[in-house]
Amino acid sequence: MTIKIAVFGRSELINRMQNIINISDEFEILAFKYSKIREVTHLLNHAFTCDVYVFLEPFAYLTVKSELDKKRVPSLYISVDEYMILTSFYQLRFSNKPKLNRLSIDVSNETHLNEVLNELHIHENEIYTYSYNTLNKEPPSIQDIFNFHQELWEKGKIDMVLTSIKDMEQKLQTIGIPVRSMHIPQSNITEVIEQAKSIILLNKNKSAQIVAGHISIKHIKEDTYKQQAIDHFHRVLQEFSKKTHTSILSLKENHFILFGTRGILDHITNHYRDLPLLKQIKEFTSLEVDIGFGFGLTAKQAEANALIALDKCRESEIGHCYIVNDQQEIIGPIGVEKQIDASELYQALIHKARLNNDLSYNFIEFITTRNNEPFSSHDIATFYQVTKRSAERTVNKLLTGEVIKVVGEEKPYLQGRPRKLFQINV
Repeated sequence: MTIKIAVFGRSELINRMQNIINISDEFEILAFKYSKIREVTHLLNHAFTCDVYVFLEPFAYLTVKSELDKKRVPSLYISVDEYMILTSFYQLRFSNKPKLNRLSIDVSNETHLNEVLNELHIHENEIYTYSYNTLNKEPPSIQDIFNFHQELWEKGKIDMVLTSIKDMEQKLQTIGIPVRSMHIPQSNITEVIEQAKSIILLNKNKSAQIVAGHISIKHIKEDTYKQQAIDHFHRVLQEFSKKTHTSILSLKENHFILFGTRGILDHITNHYRDLPLLKQIKEFTSLEVDIGFGFGLTAKQAEANALIALDKCRESEIGHCYIVNDQQEIIGPIGVEKQIDASELYQALIHKARLNNDLSYNFIEFITTRNNEPFSSHDIATFYQVTKRSAERTVNKLLTGEVIKVVGEEKPYLQGRPRKLFQINV
């Protein structure tokens, strides 16, 4: 399965990267270009199928760090290291700017700059530095950095600004302050892509999800068929245990817990739409049963998520099944018949997503056939018999038109990346 690396950067940096990076078929680089830092937050919403995020500007990374923390996707950025600073100083020295001691500089980490200044025997008090990585409670403010440089210029303390932020270069140029943005060496670009590949491969090798399940009988009627229903229920659980290689323990007469790894994981992720266990319980017994599955990297995490799923089931008087993945996203209920307003959906597909008539009718058939259960771009590709890339283009149109929304994810392979799950939003 191809591993996707999302790279965020300006067009010129993305183009440079694409010219120097050689990447194997195992990896795919998806470029997300922007012209202003403020656009990065929006672009994150289009990178939901990627395994790792790479930012070619440290400031771009720091401005969206809080959003990245929520996504729990590995993220990297090109840091302003000693080599980048030295390269930038070298270019300044040979561009009619012989003096390096009347500068103000903004960097993501002041440590690297201080090491370079020591090597060049430049006193730190001759260089004015703004380190924006220290502002870890709130995203760094570009206006604060701008004010820092502007004040030094107006007081006559500097001859020019060296910035690591392209937006800053453009902003200072508009008021006539001499400024140059730092040059990003090719080796820094290559290194961060290699780091991204290494992190994903390491995570793949370490990944081993555990599944926990809590199964609870809602109501047991006191009648002559009570024991017979419970016996049938036990047999269904035993068959399920054998099929999925899980361990099932009885906490009490009406509550069971199970644990498993690959077998149960494959079974669940292949049956998000119609869980056979729930169907068999309803077919062979008269019991209303709640089933909560939880995924996690540890047994403790998986069980905690299973209990969240079970609590969600208890909101209804009838039995349901919910799943909570390792990011605590709730998926479900599974297998409940859903009503679809085909006319309203058709209007949304034509006018909001701007699909043609054939695609619109096909998508309505797709949704109806699947009982409006969550779907992935892979499901669309399979149904339409089209390429994965074509299916993703359709999904992007549906997302842009707000015809569908993200409702969770599934992990069809133990060591593969999760797939985002969608549902109609009309």
